[in-house]
Amino acid sequence: MAEGTIKIKLVRSTICTPQKHKNIVKSLGLKKLNRIVEKPDTPGFRGMVLKVPHLLEIVEE
Repeated sequence: MAEGTIKIKLVRSTICTPQKHKNIVKSLGLKKLNRIVEKPDTPGFRGMVLKVPHLLEIVEE
C-alpha cells in the first residue's frame, strides 16, 4: 500500500438507505459490492467513510 492512501471497500448494498448515503458512496467511486477503491488519506475522505460505516470498510493489507 502506498504511503498516504487508504483502500475502501463497499460491503453492504445502498438499497433502502437515505439518498445522502447513496451520494457519499457514489462520490467515493464505489458502484458494486465488494469493490475496492484507493483514495488519498485525507480528513475529507476519512469523514466520508465515517458517515456511512455500516456500508463501508477500510481494507488493511
